[in-house]
Amino acid sequence: MRKARDLKAQLQQSIFAHSAFADLSLLLVAIVWGSSYSVAKTALAYMPVLAFLFVRFAITSAMMLPVTGRSLSRQPIATLKAGIPLGLILFFIFICETAGIANTSASNAAFLISLCVVLTPIVEGTTFRRFPGWGILGAAGLSCVGAGLLALQSGYELNVGDWLMLGAALLRACMVTATKKITEGKPLDSGALTVVQLITVSVLTGFVLTIFGGQFNGESLVLPPQPIFWIATLYLCAVCTLFPFYIQTHMVRKTTPTRVSLLMGTEPVFGALFAVALLSEEISLQSYIGGALIVIATYIGIRQENARV
Repeated sequence: MRKARDLKAQLQQSIFAHSAFADLSLLLVAIVWGSSYSVAKTALAYMPVLAFLFVRFAITSAMMLPVTGRSLSRQPIATLKAGIPLGLILFFIFICETAGIANTSASNAAFLISLCVVLTPIVEGTTFRRFPGWGILGAAGLSCVGAGLLALQSGYELNVGDWLMLGAALLRACMVTATKKITEGKPLDSGALTVVQLITVSVLTGFVLTIFGGQFNGESLVLPPQPIFWIATLYLCAVCTLFPFYIQTHMVRKTTPTRVSLLMGTEPVFGALFAVALLSEEISLQSYIGGALIVIATYIGIRQENARV
């Protein structure tokens, strides 16, 4: 009996340590992605949306493929069957996000994308046919209130960029849930799965740019010579794409989509801070209150998730 209790205690300690590592990794992703809105807005001043996305994902895929090629060759069919559908969702996420960033402020883009925190428990509950619990829904609702305070700080009205960010928020909720659903119980390599997603986005973006580029404000692939563009693009490739998507793909397989979205719900707070530091955007007291609510909601939600384990 005592051995059984000791074994249970060791197991619980191991689960806690693993969860803490996963939480810290996802929180780091939230910080990195928070910086991406300001950096992407800088890059988009030199290149249109589709062309920029193609360059960003082509470079990122080229950086990651040599590292993950061996893992991909071990299970090519299974990895492609899982990675291509997820890459399709990712393609639409980045179309909405990048076009949204180009048409709204960096801080509002970060605020509105956080609504995936509200949407993920609903999408997850519908997909896996289980009620997320009132505590989780309450935390998601509080996060929504915080995002609302942030976005509506000046009697704000939603424009096309904001609607695109809301669409991206829904797609993000679908993405983390689909990753869990598609990969559950499959011994797939997270790096190989990530690179298939990135290549899928690159191929789809290149196809759309080639076939329909003329219909999107005459978009074409002309590489800007300005160093600031390439600094921003390489930062987005290496720091904001390569690292975060590997972490998210790996960690969502180890935890729940709701927990992932709650941790990622802190992203607008970091997005606002970077918008102030890099773009000199002004943040009001109402925005700080909204950011605090998002942080509190994340803490409450994680506590509720821990209670369910």
